[in-house]
Amino acid sequence: MVKRFVIYGFVGWIIEIFWTGMHSLITGDLTLQGYTNLWMFFIYGCAVFLEPIHDILSNWRWMIRGLLWVVIIWGIEYTSGLILYNLLGVYPWYYTGPFAIDNLVRIDYAPAWFVAGLLFERLHNALDAMEIT
Repeated sequence: MVKRFVIYGFVGWIIEIFWTGMHSLITGDLTLQGYTNLWMFFIYGCAVFLEPIHDILSNWRWMIRGLLWVVIIWGIEYTSGLILYNLLGVYPWYYTGPFAIDNLVRIDYAPAWFVAGLLFERLHNALDAMEIT
């Protein structure tokens, strides 16, 4: 379980750095600067606790699974952001704009979380196939 936690944490970091780097490109910053923070490693690592949910959903249609992952990820994103802010006074992210909810969740990120949820399913399946426990 510790190995999977670490793998999920690193994969989450990689995806986030790529995502923010692509945002740099889209906004015209050719340095393609991507970024994350240490808190995100632990938040992404907690995906290991979602594996039982994946096992239950694995035979459902991919569209339904993707939508459920969006809702689950929004819940985790909102809750973990709120906890970190209330306990430590830090925002691991601070969303702005018309689609931001309490600066903790962005509704317009639903497609990204849809894809991310399905990608983490594949990662879970690969870890199972490699018998990494």
